[in-house]
Amino acid sequence: MPNRKSKIYSFPVIIEKDEDGLFVGTVPALRNCYTQAKTMAKLYERLDEAVALCLEVENDFFKSKIGQNEFLGVQKLEFSVR
Repeated sequence: MPNRKSKIYSFPVIIEKDEDGLFVGTVPALRNCYTQAKTMAKLYERLDEAVALCLEVENDFFKSKIGQNEFLGVQKLEFSVR
């Protein structure tokens, strides 16, 4: 089998803890790319799998160019809704 060179991607990932205590990871740069796990270590494994699958779908199905956004930061904001 030929040795194919891997392409390295860098994506911002949002990690939250839901009401059940599960860690949820979302990759906003990729359509519908998210996963969840009970531990951070398992979440990282699952994110690796989810990103690989989402990149394959973007390349093969949507024929999309994968943009590499620059990470600027995260802020927690509160909103008042009437």
